[in-house]
Amino acid sequence: MDKILVEVFVPALSQTYDVYIPLTTKLYEVETLLTGAIAELSDGYYAPTRDTVLCERSTGSVLDIGMSAHESGLHHGSRLMLI
Repeated sequence: MDKILVEVFVPALSQTYDVYIPLTTKLYEVETLLTGAIAELSDGYYAPTRDTVLCERSTGSVLDIGMSAHESGLHHGSRLMLI
């Protein structure tokens, strides 16, 4: 499985995380994994909600979670934001 390294900024924590995500997995699955991992890494300071979204950091545009990372045009070094 091919993976890419992306940067995920979480404004609620003022923290950035470098994570590998699979190219072919749908972003709704990636979002679920990211929120769980970040909640654990932050010792519970980050609490995801049903309204949590994954965005492009530079534009703020919300990613379509029904698409894969590849279909969304993500690549090594993409900068995302989890809000």
